[in-house]
Amino acid sequence: MFDVQTARPLKSNIKRQTSNIQLTSLSSCAGCAAKLSQAILREVLRQLPPIDGNRNVLVGSSTGDDAGVYRLDRHRALVQTVDFFTPIVDDPFSYGAIAATNAISDVFAMGGRPLTALNIVGIPEKTLSPKIVAEILRGGLSKATEAHCAVVGGHTIRAPEPIYGMSVTGIVDPTRMMTNAKALPGDLLVLTKPLGTGIATTAIKRGLASRTLEKKVIALMSTINSVGAELAERGWVRAATDITGFGVMGHLSSMCRASNVSADIDPTSVPPISQEIVDLIARDCVPGGTQQNLAGANSVVDWGAATDAQKILLADAQTSGGLLLCVAQKNLTKVLRLLRKAGAPSAAIVGRIVPRRKKLICMTK
Repeated sequence: MFDVQTARPLKSNIKRQTSNIQLTSLSSCAGCAAKLSQAILREVLRQLPPIDGNRNVLVGSSTGDDAGVYRLDRHRALVQTVDFFTPIVDDPFSYGAIAATNAISDVFAMGGRPLTALNIVGIPEKTLSPKIVAEILRGGLSKATEAHCAVVGGHTIRAPEPIYGMSVTGIVDPTRMMTNAKALPGDLLVLTKPLGTGIATTAIKRGLASRTLEKKVIALMSTINSVGAELAERGWVRAATDITGFGVMGHLSSMCRASNVSADIDPTSVPPISQEIVDLIARDCVPGGTQQNLAGANSVVDWGAATDAQKILLADAQTSGGLLLCVAQKNLTKVLRLLRKAGAPSAAIVGRIVPRRKKLICMTK
């Protein structure tokens, strides 16, 4: 069961193109699919000392959550995150808007509200003109302004590929924040955006996507998950994560580890962006990051009777995806009503949290 609404495209979409250059042609891997694999990341983090002895660190790196949280006092804590990537679309303004949305949404995924942001910029200066760089930054500024987040500066370097993103600082009530370590058996899993951005953007790069899909996926990736803050402030959701480069399976498995639970997923309830996504999967239009996610998921997921297309969709490397919310049954009606009122692109009930078992995630149909 799910409700997918049509997201509105950015007013500045493709028409604002300032050069004939294709930004995606300058990147070896695009968007959040550029992340290191979860296995490699866990190996790296195991070699670093844990954060001990500081009781004000409420959320660190150990749980693989969306942001760090540092307590200031009884009622306030800082939420800190950083995210950047190479171009995922060719229009500079849209690229900037998507990258900023993706970074800012980490704060909303913790139930916080963004305060300030710093731009992170890497540019091949012989390839991209200052005009294009300014257009990327304008795109980012437009989404920061929408999120009531002040862009207070940044840092630039010369780089072989374009890189853009933000370091974002927000604020949250420590007693209301959402983390990926608070899921409880019985919680229902609600997804706030349909899946398939990795497949769609790969199709755009290969010239296989329709104009309709291109507009829709840019609009989806530019939709900020601000509803996360309202859900947390009302006390209706205690656990959540946003779905980005590791796909639903990767981020959900991290949640299960952090919360010491497992999850059931009904793959028939997981919404794709459109039927075109399913068709593209059938044409083997699958990005490398998604294939990497799928290989990693096989050790922790019992796929049951899930089809190949369903497996790929659940492992698809999302850029600026939706929130995966853990909602107690008593709060479900209120949460779904608020999601629809807020214009969330989806309000799909895709599974539930269950007690811990050998496999972290199982398909139910």
